[in-house]
Amino acid sequence: MADRDLIERFLEMMAAERGVAGNTLLAYKSDLLSASDLANGQLAKADAAALTGLSANWRALANSSVARKASVLRRFFGFLHEEGLRADNPAAALPKPSQTRILPKILDKDEVDLLFKSIEARLQGPRPASADFRLAAFIELLYGSGLRASELVALPRNIIVSDKPFIIIKGKGAKERLIPVSNRARQAVADWLPFVPEKSRFLFPSRANHITRIRLYQIIKSLAAQSGLDPQKVSPHVLRHAFATHLLAGGANLRALQAMLGHADIATTQIYTHVDSSRLVELVNRRHPLATRTLTRRA
Repeated sequence: MADRDLIERFLEMMAAERGVAGNTLLAYKSDLLSASDLANGQLAKADAAALTGLSANWRALANSSVARKASVLRRFFGFLHEEGLRADNPAAALPKPSQTRILPKILDKDEVDLLFKSIEARLQGPRPASADFRLAAFIELLYGSGLRASELVALPRNIIVSDKPFIIIKGKGAKERLIPVSNRARQAVADWLPFVPEKSRFLFPSRANHITRIRLYQIIKSLAAQSGLDPQKVSPHVLRHAFATHLLAGGANLRALQAMLGHADIATTQIYTHVDSSRLVELVNRRHPLATRTLTRRA
């Protein structure tokens, strides 16, 4: 069977059984087709020596890119082996470059306060516009619930109700998760709802569908500029990072934070522990059983 046919079967499996998102599948396909071209259309039949030669073409790439390509190929060869499409799995020959995890951009609490002060100034004006109420709902949900931009813009019109502090959404890979919605966020949405047409499917509609992520980014960056912050430093994703960072600093459990953010791997969530290492040390010194014991020294 040709490489392209096997790649399509692999992608179908990843979509159906693993729930991999569409954009991720496109990235997998691009990497696999590129590898197939390097292997002269014989990727599925490649042995360890062939994979070593293939990966030599990645020397000029960043470690993160090499790791991504190698990871996709490992999954592909694992699929071929499990399906009985080849007797062995040569993926051990693929490189495993060390990676430095990039720390997320974050806002401190004072910077977040500046955003909210700008919104409050708009809402306390003589005639606040509908866009001001929408902006308040945006920021309350991004910073107060840790939603992804794609999740926020596609929220159904009636998903948030006044007496329920949680919502259930489908995130990456169509995986459902429970999202906390603060009292402030529910109030902000309640204030915005009168401006949403009753026939709208979405909480944040546009003329044809729902507001786009690009438009959301533009709105957030405009708010940042008006608040005296560098627009390059503020985005919907940065507010999601701030949600995680400040929640962890407030004592949130790492596993609970993982569930709220929808991270498949807790290693992704652990990156937020860098932001408040001093507090983690303080927690150990105060909360650990040994914290109350006196070290006994010999005379």
